[in-house]
Amino acid sequence: MNYGYIRVSTDKQTVENQRYEIKEFCNRKEIIIDRWIEETISGTKKVAERKLGALLQKMQAEDIIICTELSRLGRNLLMIMSVLNDCMKKDVQIWTIKDNFRLGDDINSKVLAFAFGLAAEIERDLISQRTKEALARKRANGVILGRPKGRKSSKTKLTGKENIISEFLNLGMSYSSIARSLNVHRLTVSKFVKANNLY
Repeated sequence: MNYGYIRVSTDKQTVENQRYEIKEFCNRKEIIIDRWIEETISGTKKVAERKLGALLQKMQAEDIIICTELSRLGRNLLMIMSVLNDCMKKDVQIWTIKDNFRLGDDINSKVLAFAFGLAAEIERDLISQRTKEALARKRANGVILGRPKGRKSSKTKLTGKENIISEFLNLGMSYSSIARSLNVHRLTVSKFVKANNLY
C-alpha cells in the first residue's frame, strides 16, 4: 500500500500545502495514495505516541510512505534515523519530495538518510540560534518583548464560538452546562457572555 503522511506541529499550520505537494508528485509518477495519515503534533514527541508509530507497526514489506521531507518524520537526527532503521528492517520504503530521498536496503540510502537528517538538524539549530541572538540584541537595545504588561490577549478559549454559545443560551442552557459542553470553566463562559453581549 501507498501511504501519504502529513504532519504539522500546531493547529495554526495547515496540512493542505503538504497534501498538495504529495498529490502533485503522485500525479507525475502515476502513483495512487491508498490512505492518508494526518496528524497535528510536535515532531519531538516519541514516534510511538504518534499516528506514525501506529502506521509503522502495521506496514508490510514493499509498502511506501510518501511525505514532503524527512523532517516530517521527526525533529532530530536520532528520531529520523530510528524511523528509517525500522522501515529498512521491514523492507518498507520512504519517499520524500523536497529531499528527493528514496529509502532502500542499500548503503547509499543509509548514507543519504544520515546526511539529510543531519543537515535538517543543523539547519533547525542555526535558525534557533539566530532567533535567540536577535532577541538578545533587541533586549540589549531596550526593546520590550512580548505582550505589554496589563494588556490582555484579544483571543480566548471561546473566541469564534459566539454563535454556538448564543444558541445554547436561547435553548435555556445554564452557564455550567455550556461550560461542560465546551470543556471550559463556568466563569469563563460567564465572562465571555458578558464581554460579548451574548445575553
